Amino acid sequence: MDKIRIRGGRALNGTIAVGGAKNAALPLMAASILIDGTLTLTNLPHLADIQTLGTLLEQLGVHVSVDGRVARLTASRIVSTTAPYDLVRKMRASVLVLGPLVARERRARVSLPGGCAIGARPIDLHLKGLQAMGAEIELSEGYVEARAPEGLRGAEIIFPFVSVGATENLLMAASLARGETVLKNAAREPEVQDLANCLVAMGAQIEGIGTDRLVVRGVDRLAPATHSILPDRIETGTYAMAAAITGGDIELTGTRLDLLDAAVVSLRGAGVSIEPTARGIRVQRTNAPLVGVDVMTEPYPGFPTDLQAQMMSLLTTAEGASMVTETIFENRFMHVPELRRMGANINLHGASAMVRGVRRLTGAPVMATDLRASVSLVIAGLAAEGETVVNRVYHLDRGYERVEAKLAACGADIERLKEAA
Repeated sequence: MDKIRIRGGRALNGTIAVGGAKNAALPLMAASILIDGTLTLTNLPHLADIQTLGTLLEQLGVHVSVDGRVARLTASRIVSTTAPYDLVRKMRASVLVLGPLVARERRARVSLPGGCAIGARPIDLHLKGLQAMGAEIELSEGYVEARAPEGLRGAEIIFPFVSVGATENLLMAASLARGETVLKNAAREPEVQDLANCLVAMGAQIEGIGTDRLVVRGVDRLAPATHSILPDRIETGTYAMAAAITGGDIELTGTRLDLLDAAVVSLRGAGVSIEPTARGIRVQRTNAPLVGVDVMTEPYPGFPTDLQAQMMSLLTTAEGASMVTETIFENRFMHVPELRRMGANINLHGASAMVRGVRRLTGAPVMATDLRASVSLVIAGLAAEGETVVNRVYHLDRGYERVEAKLAACGADIERLKEAA
């Protein structure tokens, strides 16, 4: 497996281009199943997860053509309604094909999902929502078998807690269901809004986009469309924190400040300057020291759970104490022991981590356990004294495109070490 080696202590200065959002691109790709025609997506990120879902869609019968940042997905005929274990186990977002398949083909057989080991993350809400819409659900030999012989019908679905994946799956399913579907306590994340806007461009009738109450009036068919994937707010926040921890000055192009409101509040509270520019965002921390802030992850518009590990790395060198509380996933502190290996002072108390800033981190060999934890270790390594080697960086490639090249272009001493064949 590849490793990333970092020799820390260099301030980042320069420009980094932010790509399209992985967490928007995946449901948008799944939405291609809904139309007998071509969905064209622009601003496509080049990531391992995108390739995995593309392979799965091709097995289902979708023709996937990628030219640079443009993907054309044509589902003229679905040849299989089975999403096999070998693909779904690699990435839990693969379960997003379930709703579109049942809506269009009236049946689906989808392996129970895998992906990062950051908690149970069951798909109960996806299945209960489809059942409310008339689908028959059976779990057999590790697969979800869903059937709707008469097609899906509209229903009122109240989520007991906010679920991005369930909102997206049921939003796609409802677009072709008979009658009206109301999703209450729906997720409001920008990626959900991006999917809804794309579905509207395809001819779906959706009201309440951006709110926690979505009303979908099903239509008989959807039409081909072209849609630009929104910027990746998690990549944006990650590089902002990398600039801040190194005392750097970076412009992030192709992104928007409004996608990161809660994170911006926390960064500014920690002593980071972050302002809009004509091309994106400028992040600076050149004079003042970092100061501790308290952070609690929450569904959008709260602080994103996907930036929690990166923020914790930032706070390891901040003056004073910070409390980081994780409310979304129950097992998302696996980066803590690795940060401690680098000299961080972190104590866990249930769902909270008390971070007391230290003068400097020290390089060490560390192990990535999931996608966001892996990049948090890279951030820590950029600020650490000496050499840090991050192992198991295949996690990193699932969500960050050419991370070492982007950081090196801004002055980081970082390289990928290829494992000998």
